[in-house]
Amino acid sequence: MTLPPYAMLLGLSADSDESGVLIMPFAEGVLGRPGFLHGGAISGLMEMAAIVALRDALAEEGGGRIKPINVTVDFMRGGRDKPTRARGVVTRLGTRVANVEATAWQDDRDKPIAAARMNYLIARP
Repeated sequence: MTLPPYAMLLGLSADSDESGVLIMPFAEGVLGRPGFLHGGAISGLMEMAAIVALRDALAEEGGGRIKPINVTVDFMRGGRDKPTRARGVVTRLGTRVANVEATAWQDDRDKPIAAARMNYLIARP
């Protein structure tokens, strides 16, 4: 899996135990208020997870370039000082537009810290 350059800035890596899941370690560079993740870092993690999911889906159909149209993020609880995981799911892959959802969690996948809905414009080859 090839991650975008911004993923390197956040320190993201692919989860070796679960396909399509990205992990962001807690570090000073993603710190918001003391002891908590910055909302932008959480949003960036979910955006990268959505891009990974969408690139995988497009690869199965011959590829394509993507451009974000809009992003909506819901923060549900503060991200604490521990690793954070995220996974994107393509909910609709149309001819020109894709809808993707992403969720970020820490200890329990059933208790997300944030969720996002994203729409992407697709340029197919």
